[in-house]
Amino acid sequence: MPSTINFLRTVADPTRLRLMLLLEHDELSVAELQEILGMGQSRISSHLAQLKRAGAVTDRRAGKKVYYALNNSQGNGTRARAQELVHAMAREIPETKRDRTGLKLALRKRQDKAREYFDELAGKFGRSYVPGRSWEALAHTLITLLPAMTVADLGAGEGTLSQLLAKTARKVIAVDNSPKMVAFASQLAKKHGLKNLEYRLGDMQDPPIAKNSVDLVIFSQALHHATRPERAIGHAHSILRKNGRIVILDLLSHRFERARELYADHWLGFSEVQLHEFLENTGFKNIDVRVVAREKQSPNFQTIFATGVK
Repeated sequence: MPSTINFLRTVADPTRLRLMLLLEHDELSVAELQEILGMGQSRISSHLAQLKRAGAVTDRRAGKKVYYALNNSQGNGTRARAQELVHAMAREIPETKRDRTGLKLALRKRQDKAREYFDELAGKFGRSYVPGRSWEALAHTLITLLPAMTVADLGAGEGTLSQLLAKTARKVIAVDNSPKMVAFASQLAKKHGLKNLEYRLGDMQDPPIAKNSVDLVIFSQALHHATRPERAIGHAHSILRKNGRIVILDLLSHRFERARELYADHWLGFSEVQLHEFLENTGFKNIDVRVVAREKQSPNFQTIFATGVK
């Protein structure tokens, strides 16, 4: 009886309850739990220590990392009753859905060995001078490989990306809320003879584009300017045709507060979990969210990529 009371007292804490729900899926390191829960290392370690003392979790060391898992040494009946109780209490915890999304991302990162390779490859590109090799040249090359489609570039600014896309796209609709920017970009498109590129004045959170009319929606370093990014993604979903794709390039969450003043940023980037939730809640499928670039100079901005299919 005392052990049962101790167990109940331990798992009654919301954070420890969330930890147990995560650990029933797979063993996780403290670093992975930090990323999922968005909490500090010392706080998580303290909760894990209490769960371990109560016999709810076990740990194992692998090199410098310590992995935690649910304690499965109890009898099947005892374990089943304990998990049933945990799930019953979990219904009162609003963060559980967000935790499941964070868990999915953490496990994908662990398994994605290719990610480490491409991070290293990206770091080498441009480190030494090679005549004719640049990110600009590479972008031109890759864009020509895109099939002919109708593209919406939301929060397009001066429209550099829109003009590149217009080389192969069936049509590009570039939307920006600055009249001067739209006027300037329209003249630039006319100058370069891009008849399939149309600039429209409007808000990326409610773009002046018909529903179910485009194949690809792009937010390129634009979403952090939106007051309600989830609304912008919702409208992107509505203007996409079935099987259309959304692509988001933005900043990973950071603490460079001066960005609000220097660049008129409304959001200081987004976490991988936030973007995954925005896309999932809107109804997108086949979601992929990951960090694709890291700046070496302070404030060390990181670029996050997210995509999904309607």
